[in-house]
Amino acid sequence: MRTIRAAAAGAVTLSLVLTAAACGGGSSADGSGSGGGKTLTYWASNQGASLEVDKKVLQPELDRFEKETGIKVKLEVIPWSDLLNRILTAATSGQGPDVLNIGNTWSASLQSTGALLPWNAENFAAIGGKDRFVDSALGSTGATGQDPAAVPLYSMAYALYYNKKMFKDAGIAKPPATWDELIADGKKLSKGGRSAIGVEGGSLANNIHQVFVMGKQHGADFFTPDGKADFTSDGAVAAVKQYVDLMAAHKIVAPGNAEYAQNQSLADFAKDRTAMVLWQTPGTTFQAQGMSPDAWGVAPAPVPSGTPGQGTQINSMVAGINLAVFKNTGNKDGALKFVKFMTGDQEQKTLNSAYGSIPPVKAAQQDPAFDNPTVTVLKQTLATSAAALPQVPEESQFETVVGTAVKELFADAAAGRPVTTESVRAKLDKAQQQMPKK
Repeated sequence: MRTIRAAAAGAVTLSLVLTAAACGGGSSADGSGSGGGKTLTYWASNQGASLEVDKKVLQPELDRFEKETGIKVKLEVIPWSDLLNRILTAATSGQGPDVLNIGNTWSASLQSTGALLPWNAENFAAIGGKDRFVDSALGSTGATGQDPAAVPLYSMAYALYYNKKMFKDAGIAKPPATWDELIADGKKLSKGGRSAIGVEGGSLANNIHQVFVMGKQHGADFFTPDGKADFTSDGAVAAVKQYVDLMAAHKIVAPGNAEYAQNQSLADFAKDRTAMVLWQTPGTTFQAQGMSPDAWGVAPAPVPSGTPGQGTQINSMVAGINLAVFKNTGNKDGALKFVKFMTGDQEQKTLNSAYGSIPPVKAAQQDPAFDNPTVTVLKQTLATSAAALPQVPEESQFETVVGTAVKELFADAAAGRPVTTESVRAKLDKAQQQMPKK
């Protein structure tokens, strides 16, 4: 998923959601989706540089769908800061859209509410079949052993984006491949009011994405095999401390980044204020900020040593956006037609090209448009060294409580307060106590 400005998922308990999800109708009472038959409501996530950019990308495609099918799509692009809470509120009220984007890490959590249409064999057949999709993308569509709660729409992976001129000026010949190299390079790059790497310390889900990957590199998963929270293992504590220490100990992240949560790190990178950023498909945002594509390069995200791969060499979560249908839609046939359209080969090429992401549809992914060096790094990462976040019902609470713990630790680092193994463990223990008991 694109970096999510995580909402307070814990504010709406899953027990309440499960109780209320079966109540009410489909979309709004004005007939825009509940029984009108010729109109669908669609909640799209913010993928571009702004909500307006998304509308400009999507509206011509929705107009084409209407021309082909006679079904009008009422579009609302929702900021990441609001999206999860909007979905949870829709689940409790039963008054949701017909079709919606969800971050793929939320799939199992939202699946457990019962609010989303299960993608059984019949529903997959209506959109051309399950085997059209890449396996890695299908791995983040819901809990193991259950029908998926959504289908893949955009696939992404984390990579290291670096400023070529800043690297050259610092005498650095190539991007770092390991964390030790990143720290050493970072000290050369952090000078003259500039910092080596930008983070979004105030973004709960971005925090989770980074520490999950580092956790894998330390042999930690944050959940036990039977789905219980395991936030205080030595590996989990080491991962969180390693991430926060980029600011606290190594001083290669500016203290102001502790408050970043709205793509400010991308703006800093595009304006030559930082030399590196770990991100998912930010190219369109860089260009919108006035940065030439020739000014930046991309490399696999760092690993502890050697080259990316499985196990402790994982260097990305399986990122992406899924497309779901609200179970209470009054126009299931129209919703399935829309999903088929959005995941069709041509539309996949169009939309993923616009956003710099990778089609999760096999045929579209083979198109020459996705053979450029940047996309090749991302495809290789997804194929060989990416792992899905835990597909457990409590994943959204995990994002909230651990993401908040990391945010608080960044605030400590920015204020000059010590970040120790003990303080990290205490924060993570507090987070674990906030999780539902099993």
